[in-house]
Amino acid sequence: MPKPKSFTAWLKTHGDQQNAIGDLARDVSADPSWPTRRGRQGQLDYLEERGAIPKAIEALDRAWDQYEVYRATQGGA
Repeated sequence: MPKPKSFTAWLKTHGDQQNAIGDLARDVSADPSWPTRRGRQGQLDYLEERGAIPKAIEALDRAWDQYEVYRATQGGA
């Protein structure tokens, strides 16, 4: 079974969605400072430090929940 994608790589595949996760994916794709390897909490901290709106933080939480399901189905959990 192939190794699951990292969260950031997985998130970027959702950039074509017309919803909050798609918005977040497009923002992350355009942000060269995005903390790819800091994990869920590090990424939440990053958004909060930059004054992200609550909807962006909620989108990150939802994206991570969906990512964990993806990892579980890929054998990466």
